[in-house]
Amino acid sequence: MGELSRKQFDVLERFATSRQPLTQRQLLEQTGYPAEVLDAVLRELEASKYVEAGVITPAGLVAMEPYRVKRAVFIAAGFGSRMVPITFNTPKPLVRVNGKRIIDGLIDACLDADIQEIYIVRGYLAEQFDQLLYKYPMIKFLENPVYNEANNISSSVVARYLLSNAYVFEADLLISNPAIIKKYHYRSNFLAIKKDRTDDWCFVVEDGIITEEKVGGLDCWQMVGISYWDEQDGQKLSVDIKETYEQPGGKERYWEQVPLVFCKNHYAVEVRECEESDIIEIDTFRELKAIDKLYDV
Repeated sequence: MGELSRKQFDVLERFATSRQPLTQRQLLEQTGYPAEVLDAVLRELEASKYVEAGVITPAGLVAMEPYRVKRAVFIAAGFGSRMVPITFNTPKPLVRVNGKRIIDGLIDACLDADIQEIYIVRGYLAEQFDQLLYKYPMIKFLENPVYNEANNISSSVVARYLLSNAYVFEADLLISNPAIIKKYHYRSNFLAIKKDRTDDWCFVVEDGIITEEKVGGLDCWQMVGISYWDEQDGQKLSVDIKETYEQPGGKERYWEQVPLVFCKNHYAVEVRECEESDIIEIDTFRELKAIDKLYDV
């Protein structure tokens, strides 16, 4: 059957991630497709022997394999200067919020989505990340020796050959809805929150594709530091990241500016919507104190 259509993927993904057989009513609710569209897609999937009796078949799982997330890469090398004084002794991803390290929630969400191959790019107080191995022995570390003289693009240079079929995470995001981390993706995408206005980093989006990244805007999408890169885009990133980094001023760039700004004609990155309540970026010590009263002393 070759590559799945978007509708075939959307329906088959529901089967692939469900723990029990799905009824047509459940599929209508979960996909939002009209009944006649869903009927046609189900007939196609059944004709291809991808679905039988409301359950995905082994052939269906094989058809989904090119869309499976193979690994997760965490960008975790920075100092976290706006979280001083707490980051004097602790890298920001390892700061505890209500008793749990920030990065643990993201790693747990990956493991729940059956993403077992996990890499952390570390730099500042690198040895402290070793504590994660007690709970997560599968983690592999990548060292960023220039984290204090370059922006986070330097971390992506270290990880550039690992970005196909991969999530890339900013490691300091406090996740409250692990379900936003998915086992399968159809195309490369960036997580974002629809906003009437924002002063933060945001995207301009046309027909579901990110056309511009900027700081602040009206009627835009506020960027969340979680993205997925399919196999082809991951291969392109391995080249484009290094070339951008080596240009004049390249060390000052943020890594996501490679596909979204400097080489954006090489990519068509979709926006993937999440809610404000799904995830929190704790930028400052004041924000940390507001969330966890233990720090408000």
